[in-house]
Amino acid sequence: MDWRQFAQQMASMARDLLAQDSVATTLERITASATELVDGCDAAGILVLHGTKVETLAPTHELVTDNDRLQERLGQGPCFDAAHSSHGERVFRIADLTSEQQRWPAYAPLAHKLGVGSMMGFLLFTDDEDLGALNLYSREPGKFTATSEMAGLLLASHAAVAFSSARTHAQLEQAVATRHTVGEAMGILMGARRLTEDQAFDVLRRYSQEQNIKLREVASRICEQGTL
Repeated sequence: MDWRQFAQQMASMARDLLAQDSVATTLERITASATELVDGCDAAGILVLHGTKVETLAPTHELVTDNDRLQERLGQGPCFDAAHSSHGERVFRIADLTSEQQRWPAYAPLAHKLGVGSMMGFLLFTDDEDLGALNLYSREPGKFTATSEMAGLLLASHAAVAFSSARTHAQLEQAVATRHTVGEAMGILMGARRLTEDQAFDVLRRYSQEQNIKLREVASRICEQGTL
C-alpha cells in the first residue's frame, strides 16, 4: 500500500465526513469509504447492539444486513463477541471464516453460505461513548491482511469522531426545534385560556404524562390544531 496516497485519501475523507448534513449521510460515507480505501473490503456496515437486538446502519450491500440478522437470530458471532468482550478488545480480524466452525458452530457455516469469506470489525468509540462497530467483509478468505487492519483502524478512528459529531449536532438541532415548538404551543395556550407561562407549561407537562405522549408531540399537536 502507498501510505502517502492513503494519508491523502484519509484527509480528504475526513473533510468530506464533516461536510455531511445528517447522521445518515455521515454513516453512508463512512461505509462507502471502507470499500474504497481498505484493501480486500467488498462490503461494510455499522452494527449497533441493543442488548441482543441488532441494528444495522448504512450497509453497502445486502450481505451486511443478512449477516447481522444471522448473528442476532443465533446469538453468536464475531460482532457479538467483540461487543461483549471483557478484555477491552476493539478490533478483530478473521482471515478465513471456514476455519472458525469450532468457535461459532452455528454461525460460521451459515455465514459462509451467505458469501462471507473473511471479516474485520472495529469498535467505534470516543472518550465519552461507545457508538457501535464498523464491520468490513470480504467474499474471499485471506483477503484481509495486517495492512488492511491498520487501514481499517485508521478509518474507524476518523469515523468515530465524525459519527459522534454528527449525532451531537443532530441532537442539538432537535433540542432547539423542540424548544421552539414547546414555546409556540405555550403561547397558544396562554392566549386561548388566559394562562401564565408556568400554567401553560404545566398543562403541557400533565397532558404528556397522563397520555404517555412525548412533550414535543403534545406541543406539535397544539401548534397544528390550536388546542389539545
